[in-house]
Amino acid sequence: MSSFNNDSKGNEISKNARLFVVLLFLFLGFLIYFYRLFFLQVIQGSEYRNQSQRLSSQVSTIPAQRGEIFDRNANLPMVLNTESFAVEITPGEIPSGHYDTVATKLANFLGISKFEIDKKVPPSIRRSYSTVQIRSNVPFSIISNIAENRIDLPGVSWVSKPIRNYVETGSLSHVIGYVGDITKEEMNVMYNQGYTKNSIVGKTGIEKQYDSLLQGKPGRESRTVDVRGRIVSETPIVEPPQMGKNLVLTIDTSIQTLAEKTLGNRVGSVVVLKPASGEILAMVSYPYFDANVFNTDEAGEYYQTLISDEKNRPLVNRAVNATYPPASTFKIIMSAAMLQEKAFPSSKAIECRGKLSYGGRIFHCHVHEPGHGWLDLKNALAQSCDVYYWTIGRDYLGISKIASYAREFGLGQSCKVDLPSQQTGFIPTAEWKERRFHEKWLGGDTMSASIGQGYTLVTPLQVADMVAMVCNGGVIYKPHLLKEVRDPVTNEVLQEVKPEVLFKSDFDKSVWKEVQEDMLYTITDGTPQYPMHNKIVQAAGKTGTAEVAPYKKSWHSWMVAYAPYDAPPEDQVVVATIVEACNPWEWWAPYATNIILQGIFAKQTYEESMNALGFRYLLKNGNRQE
Repeated sequence: MSSFNNDSKGNEISKNARLFVVLLFLFLGFLIYFYRLFFLQVIQGSEYRNQSQRLSSQVSTIPAQRGEIFDRNANLPMVLNTESFAVEITPGEIPSGHYDTVATKLANFLGISKFEIDKKVPPSIRRSYSTVQIRSNVPFSIISNIAENRIDLPGVSWVSKPIRNYVETGSLSHVIGYVGDITKEEMNVMYNQGYTKNSIVGKTGIEKQYDSLLQGKPGRESRTVDVRGRIVSETPIVEPPQMGKNLVLTIDTSIQTLAEKTLGNRVGSVVVLKPASGEILAMVSYPYFDANVFNTDEAGEYYQTLISDEKNRPLVNRAVNATYPPASTFKIIMSAAMLQEKAFPSSKAIECRGKLSYGGRIFHCHVHEPGHGWLDLKNALAQSCDVYYWTIGRDYLGISKIASYAREFGLGQSCKVDLPSQQTGFIPTAEWKERRFHEKWLGGDTMSASIGQGYTLVTPLQVADMVAMVCNGGVIYKPHLLKEVRDPVTNEVLQEVKPEVLFKSDFDKSVWKEVQEDMLYTITDGTPQYPMHNKIVQAAGKTGTAEVAPYKKSWHSWMVAYAPYDAPPEDQVVVATIVEACNPWEWWAPYATNIILQGIFAKQTYEESMNALGFRYLLKNGNRQE
């Protein structure tokens, strides 16, 4: 028992001894640590602070190339990057007293005034080692001259800065857009998205809409510099830039060229659409501009010229940003509304005597006395009889139902197309007129609205969508220009745009079938039967003549059609054409639409389509009838 107690006491003493040793070592370790910390922060602190002030890291940005843009087949580049350079000055590297000499010589090489350099390098920063960009878009030939004379140009350097080369110009300028230097206003909005004061950003079109995808990620080059910004390290740390994503558009360049040549130098627009997916195969607006000029020194002057042309407005994409009265193309909606409402039997005829008296006014049909005679719905649409639709609108539908059905077809609402801006058009109502003009809605207003005149306004893309709903039997798919996003290195498809329902109607199937048949009859036996005659493909559609200024006998010319008539929507295309009233009257829209359909389905060029259709007689000097 005594031996057991002695052993227990010995073990306890041994444990206490080991604990003491461990605590002693911990105490000594902390003591050494705190002494070292005190030594570095207090005794040698000033020395390290001076060193940190003398040396720091200078980070410069390496610009990333923007992604390239291709047509729907992904083998024809529409936008590429061309090698170009930006010239810079590091003022602190210029020997004292030599700034004026260097600035003058550099100005001569760049073809600019010394004053332009002085504005960017004011006296307050002429001892700084921060780099200042003097000029961008400098060609290699000038860089070569600067390099050969570099000994006389201390502080002058250059970096690669690719510029956009718009391979496909002309009518694609409105679709693709252009780029330019970021403005202060844009920088205030996008400063937290990785943009810098030297960023190049999209200004219009696809370049602007998908700028974040096209931008890429800039690289970084880090060097150790002293307090004045002088480089003290030999080897930089480089993080290479990442090129922006490549975009594949829905545009078919062959169809775009066909539509562009067909419209010619007529102010107006053409939209070619796949109704079953919303893919836009062509979008033409004339007049257009040359996006490549925005990469030159004449960019500012060129832009001022474009915006000052208030008559032709070449910067406006008329397919989505110009609105027009839909005229008789609106009768497609009126026919569908009448059938769905069962407002009036389609087989029952209404007599047209060429005019209609109402409210103390005489409303004239486009065919004056003796008029069209007795017409049922099919023939009223084919002959575009105003009297028939005035009667249906005023006496059997009314403005509330007309406006409601128009909105079901997407009118008065955004098409949601992937472009930075677009007009929604306008569908009037009685309530709107009372608020806007403090006047009651009259029967005459309903009559005007019934034939797509009065206050009603649409865009060409909306008219194409309207007919797409007829093709699809009650569905409009969101129109879009982006088809795919691809990796610039591997060409892997990163994103594919799928069809998306934009508007859907619950009309009876019988309504769509009858409207389709009536639109076919309009082409075969109606007003456009001669300009729309085609042996290659059968189309269905509707003309429109929008009265702009009666006293000047001025009209917009509309034609909207889809083909092949008897094909499923997946194989059909919709073509919507408008030629503005400012052009000499020639009723060109139906001819143009037929030429485009001929070219698409016969796989012919504009010239071949013209010959095949026998339309050469319409043209003078191979361009247009004067």
